[in-house]
Amino acid sequence: MPHRVVVLALDGLLPFELGIPQRIFGRSLGTEPGNAGRKLYDVVTCSVRPPGPVRTDADFAVLVVHGPEALATADTVVVPASYELGPVFEEGRLTEELAAALALVRPGTRMVSICTGSYVLAAAGYLDGRPATTHWSSADHFQRTFPQVRVDPDVLFIDDGDVLTSAGVAAGIDLCLHLVRRDHGAAVANEIARRTVVPPHRDGGQAQYIHRPLPEPQFATTTAARAWALARLERPILLRDMAEQEAMSVRTFTRRFREEVGISPGQWLTQQRVERARQLLESTDLSIDQVARDAGFGTATSLRQHLQAALGVPPTVYRRTFRSSADASR
Repeated sequence: MPHRVVVLALDGLLPFELGIPQRIFGRSLGTEPGNAGRKLYDVVTCSVRPPGPVRTDADFAVLVVHGPEALATADTVVVPASYELGPVFEEGRLTEELAAALALVRPGTRMVSICTGSYVLAAAGYLDGRPATTHWSSADHFQRTFPQVRVDPDVLFIDDGDVLTSAGVAAGIDLCLHLVRRDHGAAVANEIARRTVVPPHRDGGQAQYIHRPLPEPQFATTTAARAWALARLERPILLRDMAEQEAMSVRTFTRRFREEVGISPGQWLTQQRVERARQLLESTDLSIDQVARDAGFGTATSLRQHLQAALGVPPTVYRRTFRSSADASR
């Protein structure tokens, strides 16, 4: 059976965020032989009340056809943001209605929040003593309201195993794609990212708030340099080579790059090479040495070090784990 994702729609919800799980999980299809085209997730939306309309922050309501009992069927629960959290936001306390609904969630269910949906997870005790994030503009208030939570206000999302939290709006897309990648590998995640026309991978540790996310009109961007680098990841790439693609000095290029992407060119290159290595480990039988060369790490030792730092496992374990998971899903 497909993995069931239940999205909890609360009054005051943001329609954009409500639609993210359906778009990402609901459109994710298998790519492995014997599994190609099969839906990998079953996504349903529920309310804390019997079926009926749920208010949004827009000039329309949404009709939710599942009541809270759907939460008892979930493998993953997603809580999008709401602007009407009441005592959850003001006092860090669940309403009786919300507490009764969350009590239906089975132990071991994966819990996920988008933006200020983290308030609900924190008020329910899921984040006690754990790292979490939320929208940068609410981070200080979130920390004061829930001092037992280890809040990181700077990152796009945090994966703490069975509990995951994300920053605002688009970071919810990043987190859902991360979960697809974690569940089914890079090929599936990249395909749904292409269909959704979004970047296939933004690392959770990337800054969520960039003071100048778009360059001023008179400034050049670093887009061409990034495309140039992605086309030759297997080769040595120096910072001055990337700067030359934009006819900038190294200093100017580094500053512009960080303004646009939120991390340094070196960090970005490492992320892209780790992603390339993951794809090769999942989809090919190339030796570890060859994967290291094709991903631009040069040696198996360097690949092991970077994969261990990024994912916590060496290449052989990553490949074996993914292949085992793929076989088990057929």
